[in-house]
Amino acid sequence: MEANSVFLNNKDNVITASVDIKTGENAYYFKNMECVEILVTEDVRAYHKIALEDINISEIVVKYGESIGKATKKIKKGGLVDHTNINSIPRDYQNEMVRC
Repeated sequence: MEANSVFLNNKDNVITASVDIKTGENAYYFKNMECVEILVTEDVRAYHKIALEDINISEIVVKYGESIGKATKKIKKGGLVDHTNINSIPRDYQNEMVRC
């Protein structure tokens, strides 16, 4: 099967669709060299996120290994993840910097 979504980091709890995916279709992505599929439960436009697991209110959403926000609503596995159900959270970049 050909991948239609992107997964980059084992910390991620979302994938990013590379094409439009309709409700009831599968998203396919590679994880550790294996093609994995997940049933999509809502229409997802290209470049939007899909939950890989149930994400509860206030849980952190992780994309590409980085926190991108907190869930404001329960997000079901296979559901769309976007500005309607997550809020950005400020990062403390100063303290995250690696110092030599």
